[in-house]
This record gives sequence, C-alpha cells and structure tokens, in this order.
Amino acid sequence: MLENCILLSLFAKENLAHMSEEQLNRYDRLINEPSNDWDIYYWATEAKPTPAEFDTDVMAMLREFAKNRNREQRLRQPDLEYLFEPPR
Repeated sequence: MLENCILLSLFAKENLAHMSEEQLNRYDRLINEPSNDWDIYYWATEAKPTPAEFDTDVMAMLREFAKNRNREQRLRQPDLEYLFEPPR
C-alpha cells in the first residue's frame, strides 16, 4: 500500500545505515512477517497498539518517525541513489 511504501522507504533511507545488525533483523521481521500491511501502518501511527512481538526499539523509532515533527513533505518514495552513497 502506498502509505507504507512512503513511510517505510523514507524511514529506511534515514535510519538503516545507522542501525545495528540486531535492529536490522528486527526491521526485516517487522516488514516481512505481519500478513496485513495495514497493521504496520496502524502500529506506526499508533492507531492500534503494537503486539508485544513487534513492540521493539525499531518500532519505537518508526513511531517517532511517523510523527513527522519537522513537518516534512513526504509525498513520494526516495530515489534509490542513496543506497550507493557512503554512510553519513
């Protein structure tokens, strides 16, 4: 679904390069195990409580990212060129 594509791809661009291997594994599990994409969106936006098995530091990071405190325009997924840039 488009909302998750935008949310998760922008989150990945901002965070994946700085995450530990354990966090990357938790992120991978989060985006691949739930059978309903809407669940991830509802958890990230706090519309529904996150089940204990997915309520990790990575979910806390995603929830904070979803709040968009800087009021950034998040209208589309990032271009993938960032994947080839050295980490900041």
